[in-house]
Amino acid sequence: MRRAISSCLLLVFASAGCQKHTLTDYRPLDGAGMWFGKVQELKALDTDDSEVAQIVHLKKEGISDDTCVQLVSASHIRKHDFASSDAVVNLRRGGFSEAEILDLASTDRLDSLSLDAITLRLTGISNTAVLEILHRKARGLPVLSGPVIGRLKNAGLSDAQILERIRQGMTDAQGEREASALEHNHNRTAFVRRGRKS
Repeated sequence: MRRAISSCLLLVFASAGCQKHTLTDYRPLDGAGMWFGKVQELKALDTDDSEVAQIVHLKKEGISDDTCVQLVSASHIRKHDFASSDAVVNLRRGGFSEAEILDLASTDRLDSLSLDAITLRLTGISNTAVLEILHRKARGLPVLSGPVIGRLKNAGLSDAQILERIRQGMTDAQGEREASALEHNHNRTAFVRRGRKS
């Protein structure tokens, strides 16, 4: 009977400790140049081996210790491991600051939104505008697609004007019509100017 109780207690303790990654190898973080204090913070977050590999990837790309810890912490708050180092690296290479990446990470959709962020950035709108658009998208609110935003931008609208149209719920079809009208007006103006010169 005593053995049965001991076995049960051992099983309870073992299952309670399943969430702890006591055997995680943190040495690669030291090799990647992470400060001891930040490694201790990651230990306190119960970081596992796969997350250590993700962080080493970030460190090789020059991402700061603080940002690495915050990314892991944000993932754990949402009850999953951090596995988005590729998205972070792509955003950093795409011209986004670490603060902007952390802002985007707060949506808990870093992987799915990172490509949208880079695509929108290529349209020529500012990072601030990109983040507002992606926060709206993450909340399920309507946003214009990247190609339509690009057309409106090329047609002469400012970031503020594009954001105002998005906040008002402009659809892609409406955006296409406005872009066409702006392009038509621009072409007419250019033709008139050329005609006067001749």
